[in-house]
Amino acid sequence: MEVEYAANIEELLEESPITAPSVSADVRDLLAAGEFGLAFDTMCSWIYEDELPISEEYYGRLVRLSEDLGSRDLIARMRELVSG
Repeated sequence: MEVEYAANIEELLEESPITAPSVSADVRDLLAAGEFGLAFDTMCSWIYEDELPISEEYYGRLVRLSEDLGSRDLIARMRELVSG
């Protein structure tokens, strides 16, 4: 399951609207350390705080992953970032 979490978060990170290399590096460092929940939360926090637009499909993937990794309140607030 942990490998699946890491792969899912890595995929979401690659497809995310985050452009700051330092943020991507931080998330990848957390993944390498096995801190999947923290990596997911860090990625989502940056998207939310920078008010980066996301697609409905991307949001749905975040919701599904949050069911296992937490951050449900943050993910619920991210709904406002869905464009289109």
